[in-house]
Amino acid sequence: MLEEVERWLSTRSWSVTDRPLHQILAAKRATGQSVSVVLPALNEEETVGDIVAVIRHDLVQQVPLVDEVVVVDSGSTDRTSQVAAAAGARVVHRDAILPRLPAVPGKGEVLWRSLLVTRGDVVCFVDADLKEFSSDFVAGIVGPLLTDPDVDLVKAMYDRPLGGAAGQGGRVTELMARPLLNMHWPQLAGFVQPLGGEYAARRSLLEQLPFPVGYGVELGMLVDALHLVGLDALAQVDVGVRKHRHQDGQALGRMAAAIYRTAQLRLARGHLIRPSLTQFERGEDGFEPRTYSVDTEERPPMAEIAEYQARKAA
Repeated sequence: MLEEVERWLSTRSWSVTDRPLHQILAAKRATGQSVSVVLPALNEEETVGDIVAVIRHDLVQQVPLVDEVVVVDSGSTDRTSQVAAAAGARVVHRDAILPRLPAVPGKGEVLWRSLLVTRGDVVCFVDADLKEFSSDFVAGIVGPLLTDPDVDLVKAMYDRPLGGAAGQGGRVTELMARPLLNMHWPQLAGFVQPLGGEYAARRSLLEQLPFPVGYGVELGMLVDALHLVGLDALAQVDVGVRKHRHQDGQALGRMAAAIYRTAQLRLARGHLIRPSLTQFERGEDGFEPRTYSVDTEERPPMAEIAEYQARKAA
């Protein structure tokens, strides 16, 4: 491991217990910063309500850490929107944000659009499929941004059990993202969960970053933030254990392809000969091919969007 990364691990890797809530609140009052929490959601009626309820109870009603909780529904066919609203979130449909640009499917698309419907100086993203959710996920990653002006982006780190096996989750991280980062961006080798969906950042950083529209958004954001603000402006906080719904092997393959494409663009901005992935499923006549397109589109930095510029000027 690079000496720089070893030093970073000792100075920019913390535990949620390192910053008590009263210290974070005092820093928030002193700096006047506001905090938005965004949950991108697609058919998450079973979990989104509990997550919203915990955040509102612990960090809005009991202590005023979070200023708004926004669920961006990316086309759910279940009761995700109704459940989230009943729990106290403001629910916005992806297609209602920046309607002049037709939305494309993908998590990164939703995160990018969320910048237009939130106001916080600090924006905290939380996946909507988490189970046994703790508000430490939010307080832990928001804390360094409120208490340390030199930090611009904070990722959560945690154990990821798979079934009954501890530490066996995060298969795409171990098989795709970690090797890519270690080989091509070794400064980022210290991130325990580079693809984790729980992270917070200053709006001033997020609005300058391009957003891959799909699963490559987390890797792309880390790499671009490294180049824009440097390693010491990035940090991670241990928040315990993350339990969530796991994808099947083929879905993970499609995720890995999107992440590889995101890395490829950043390595050379080169030409991808075949931006698609063929997988196989056994059918009545043997193995049948299924071909999926790989996310290749990226949204420009939000600071370049006219509607966002107008909102900032208002």
